Amino acid sequence: MRFNKLIIPFLLFILLNNSFAQNGETTLNGFVYDASNGEALIGANIYLKEVSRGASTNVSGYYVIPNLQPGTYELTVSYIGYKTFSQRISIKAGEEKRIDVSLSTEVLTGEEVVVTADSIRTIDKLFNKPVSKIDLSPVQLGKVPQAVESDLLRTLQSLPGIVPLSDFSSAIYVRGGTPDQNLFLVDGTDVYNPEHAFGLFSTFNTDAIKKVEVYKGGFGAEYGGRLSSVINITNNDGNRNEFEGKVSVSLLSVNTTLQTPIGSIGSLSGSLRRTYIDQTVAKIIDDVPNYYFLDGNIKAFFDIDNSNKLSVSFYGGIDDLDFVLDKERAQSLGFDYVWGNQTGSINWRTIISPKVFGNFWITASRFFSDFDFDDVEFTEKNRIRDVTFKGAVEYFYSDQLNFKFGFEQKNVSGGLKQDFIGGKVDVAKFRRLFSTYFTTTWQPNILWNIEAGLRADYFDSDVDYKNLDPRLSIKYRLTETSNLKFSTGLFHQYANRIPRLFFVSIWTTADEYIEGSSAAHFILGYQKEIAQNIEFEAEAYYKDYSNIYSYNPAFLADISADGYSDENEPLFNTTKGLFNKGNGNSLGIELLLRKDVGAITGWAAYSFAKTEYTIDRVNSGKAFNPRHDRTHSVNLVANFDLNNVFNELHGRQFVQSDKTWMLGFNFTYFSGQPITLPSSVYVINQAPDWDLNQNSPAIYPSGINEFRLPYYARLDFSLTYEIQYDGWSLAPYLQIFNMLNRKNVWFIEYENKIKEGILTQKVENVNMFPILPSIGVSIKF
Repeated sequence: MRFNKLIIPFLLFILLNNSFAQNGETTLNGFVYDASNGEALIGANIYLKEVSRGASTNVSGYYVIPNLQPGTYELTVSYIGYKTFSQRISIKAGEEKRIDVSLSTEVLTGEEVVVTADSIRTIDKLFNKPVSKIDLSPVQLGKVPQAVESDLLRTLQSLPGIVPLSDFSSAIYVRGGTPDQNLFLVDGTDVYNPEHAFGLFSTFNTDAIKKVEVYKGGFGAEYGGRLSSVINITNNDGNRNEFEGKVSVSLLSVNTTLQTPIGSIGSLSGSLRRTYIDQTVAKIIDDVPNYYFLDGNIKAFFDIDNSNKLSVSFYGGIDDLDFVLDKERAQSLGFDYVWGNQTGSINWRTIISPKVFGNFWITASRFFSDFDFDDVEFTEKNRIRDVTFKGAVEYFYSDQLNFKFGFEQKNVSGGLKQDFIGGKVDVAKFRRLFSTYFTTTWQPNILWNIEAGLRADYFDSDVDYKNLDPRLSIKYRLTETSNLKFSTGLFHQYANRIPRLFFVSIWTTADEYIEGSSAAHFILGYQKEIAQNIEFEAEAYYKDYSNIYSYNPAFLADISADGYSDENEPLFNTTKGLFNKGNGNSLGIELLLRKDVGAITGWAAYSFAKTEYTIDRVNSGKAFNPRHDRTHSVNLVANFDLNNVFNELHGRQFVQSDKTWMLGFNFTYFSGQPITLPSSVYVINQAPDWDLNQNSPAIYPSGINEFRLPYYARLDFSLTYEIQYDGWSLAPYLQIFNMLNRKNVWFIEYENKIKEGILTQKVENVNMFPILPSIGVSIKF
């Protein structure tokens, strides 16, 4: 696929249009920054009162209001948690007015202040937001009580439509989709296995995050390659005004984040996190394995000139497990397991003209895992490498009509090597994905907003795949305080992940044996402004899956060797027989009540969901509910600024203090997970002349996931006491995970024995995490 056939005509159209537009056209544009550190603010609201026109900043903090009439206006810029900026401006005929705004959060201690979230009405912000999108800030991530320390993926599990599989996994299942159907982006770079400690924790350091954008479905044509969701993470650019830092110590890890200006040309931000259980508990308790994870990221931002900005970002993480079965024996069995991620990106943002904004990336992502079990002569090496070139252009033609255009070339190589007694696996693949998209947004009047897009994919594999993915989103202002929204689209995916218990997952791609997967999304939403800064959203969705794949645990019985080594060992180097293919669907209803500003913040959510799969050679070809299917979900997240709760409840002004108490609760309820129970037990006669006590009992299962475990419920608690000193602050905290110590069932274990010719069965519940209290402290300077 040759992108120049599409790129060149589009760019020529933009340039010609802009050259004609220079005659008498007036445009207001600029960036919005945080005054304290110079960070660009994503989603800030810009408004001109006299003409009731406005805009919001993009992911780079840039805004445009085109085609203005000459005159004098009152410019208002606002953002949640910041003081509103207002200024009278005059614009001449044909002028391209550039106004950069810095918003401040500074308040003198002890003063009475009026806390205002935004000068833009809540319903207008909801209208501007894409369908099924949720934004989260670092402050919100830090307030949700967690197991030991703040974790991005576990926070996402408290949102409607997003569920976990168990306490032992931070992986997320979005509206019936599986974890490999989620696209994770960090500063524009794909992350393939975003978990530490076999999924217990995510690889994302919340102290380094500036903004998280979560698309639970129906996302625009600028995103592709996944069926279910997009989690787009933007890390801090760094403080451009002064040096600042944060050090956090929890029972799990030590975490440091530092930011500093680079002269007058930019800034630098970096973070480093390491667990220390291997240096403490593991040396005292023999049953604790010698394990740690280490991750860090660094990002440099450069203001080249008023129209060009450059950022360079890098992330690296590693998990190291040195397991010894018996530490007291010198020759005990054991294995070494090391795995990790590295990502890097170079991002150039440029103002091509006041109405045209460009964003271009070169990104690289690498995942590796090495397993060595010498005692049983088994080794494994797993690799993924991804080098991507992509660009995006936004053209703000007018208030009524905007365009987006982008392209992407993804070059992915990977391999799996296994050496074991009796054979070898040696699979090495190189794939290329070419994509381009075009989106237009049309707002014929104040009531309607229509966005239509088209994405084209060409996947270069053993068998080439070409697909067109149309996308459509429609928004309608129903009343002054309510909106209706609808979104639909077609989505394709060319990669699948093989989940493995206590091993990191293996990725495979579409080829001659595995077709690309697809899904169609249909979403209907309703939004309501309950009061200023209190919003309500309801969404109903339906997803139809085609060609989804389930790992075939019996593949060894189905495959044959593709060749033989010099030692006459069988070699396996294709994916034939590795997956079972099928179809599926998900439907559900989600309700969300949310408040982001004030002394009391948080959200209350309810979800009803149903997911069914029909997989070849599974459950006799009958439909079944997958393990992650949760019929009912309830999430309550509440945070209280104890200094000002009384003031807010009685409508009084807030008082800022140098000593602040913050209280947090997180309640989660899920209906029981599907589970397959035994329908009968039978005895295997090992040999004709063996007595009954030597025979082996075996379980014959019922239908796949026909039964449900008991419901899951958990209440988490956090208490933080922050003390402000001259130039620094101290914040010790207490967190309690599962504070009521509920015994949530993970799975049911069956133990069958034959004694004196009588079969006995022991049934026992295996539970998830008990109550887990933890303490820590954060220091900012």
